[in-house]
Amino acid sequence: MLRPQDSATRERRSLTGLWRFRPDADGVGRAARWFAGPLAEARDMPVPASYNDIVPGRELHDHVGDVWYQTTTRVPRGWAGERVVLRFDSATHRATVWVGETEVMSHEGGYTPFEADVTALVTPGEEVRVTAVVDNRLSWETIPPGMVVETDHGPRQKYMHDFFNYAGLHRPVWLYTTPTTYVSDVTVVPGIEGEATAEHPTGTVDFDVAVEGQGDVRVRLLDAEGTQVAAADGASGTLTVADAHLWAPGDGYLYDLVIEVLGADGALVDTYTQKVGIRTVEVRGTEFLINGRPFYFRGFGMHEDHLTRGKGHDDAEMVHDFELLDWVGANSFRTSHYPYAEEVLDYADAHGIVVIDETAAVGMNAAVGAVLGMTVDQVFSPDTVSERTREVHAQAIRELVARDKNRPSVVMWSISNEPESHTPESEEYFRPLFELTRELEKHRPIGFVNVMYSPADQDRLMQYSDVVMINRYYGWYNDTGDLAAAEDALEAELRQWEAHGKPIIMTEYGADTVAGLHDLTGAMWSEEYQSEFLDMYHRVFDRVDAMAGEHVWNFADFQTSRGIVRVDGNKKGVFTRDRRPKAAAHLLRRRWTGRA
Repeated sequence: MLRPQDSATRERRSLTGLWRFRPDADGVGRAARWFAGPLAEARDMPVPASYNDIVPGRELHDHVGDVWYQTTTRVPRGWAGERVVLRFDSATHRATVWVGETEVMSHEGGYTPFEADVTALVTPGEEVRVTAVVDNRLSWETIPPGMVVETDHGPRQKYMHDFFNYAGLHRPVWLYTTPTTYVSDVTVVPGIEGEATAEHPTGTVDFDVAVEGQGDVRVRLLDAEGTQVAAADGASGTLTVADAHLWAPGDGYLYDLVIEVLGADGALVDTYTQKVGIRTVEVRGTEFLINGRPFYFRGFGMHEDHLTRGKGHDDAEMVHDFELLDWVGANSFRTSHYPYAEEVLDYADAHGIVVIDETAAVGMNAAVGAVLGMTVDQVFSPDTVSERTREVHAQAIRELVARDKNRPSVVMWSISNEPESHTPESEEYFRPLFELTRELEKHRPIGFVNVMYSPADQDRLMQYSDVVMINRYYGWYNDTGDLAAAEDALEAELRQWEAHGKPIIMTEYGADTVAGLHDLTGAMWSEEYQSEFLDMYHRVFDRVDAMAGEHVWNFADFQTSRGIVRVDGNKKGVFTRDRRPKAAAHLLRRRWTGRA
């Protein structure tokens, strides 16, 4: 599924702004046909944004079930004769959409786009009403999983992941056009001929273009100055670029692959431009190589989480976060624990930031759930995470790879965070998902993120992973407050993982910290303890040759479900939720940049 864009043959109209909004706690709106007319008893709601924190009180914050969104827009008169498409960049966690009174699409999964051809339902020059019902409920057949508990006081949503279940329309909504014959998909695979580290490398771009309708395909590759550096006729092939400017960490150099569909008379029918970064990714022994050079991940697990708007995308907040990443010296991040907005990955592509791209498969671990107050006897079973869940999980992987396959910033796929991974049931569940991902993706490493309850001598999934990615909290959840014992335990376990002969990335390590809390004895929750904690981990990392990266948990404090182990959310950020630095941010800046 290609993103909407403006070109000589395409136009788009953003439907972001204020929509009419109404919660439907009793789930009566579908039967009552709320989509059939103006939404009654509605209030304004910004799109994109989570709805949970917009209105004071508990009603929307703790809402479980359907909410309704509605807007009207005028279809441009100049769109006559064009194919018109309605696209939602996401709806968390599922949605059904109507145009007028006609249902046009439904989608499961809260973080990937979906769209429908609505040409027959709109009239250029006239208004059209768009209505969406969005359901935030999690079950054993969703990614992430959860369960709704019915109580005397209404439904309560329970889940086993440690971030708040923000919901709504978090990303832009679009009406856009294409010609009736159009480019429907493109896949690019970059490469380097010969020695990747050569001073003047020769780059390659394999391309495969799909077209709906009849037409001849021509492709042209332009450099950043607009100069053509390669061209070819045909829907698939390989372009060769002499003295290529490689995409590299810190250097987000992008070429434009201009795809043109030509009619029988040679006239332009459709054109679409795909950004391309020429680079290679390889795992060789315990090294992670980008363009043939060892790459060490420095950065964070992050969250799409901000005050008021929750998970709603905002360009100002996004750019500020990237500027903070640059200030602290980070070169990478993981999209923990779901695919981020496409605008975020656009920015990473353009600025040379390396990304580990992760599905929303988090919360598949009873031990983690117990810490958060949800008790489950067995995670993988016919009654909990099951074959049906795996079907949903597989579709989430397909949609993630289809969306992000052409991005140079994405160097690895993570198909799950912190699942149970030491039992036969977990291996039976995950083995087909690793196989699927390898079928979909030929040139990137794939993996999952291991948690402490499945240690190196018991884990059954790392054999399928190209890279060892682990989350560890020695000194916090283990050896609590005892950094000397934690240092010994951490190094001992890393030595066990080192025996796998793969690169090791510490994808999470951190300590909850209350900004402004200081203690000369290094008490837990103080800024001093967080700094000492990180220092200890870094000493160990520097002694283990197989280490290929360190991602601190977390970039910034974030909201979670309410419970006795969380006070106004998770406080492991090195920045506060409103992006003020704790002492640990300065410590990381010194380590990663050498600057005070």
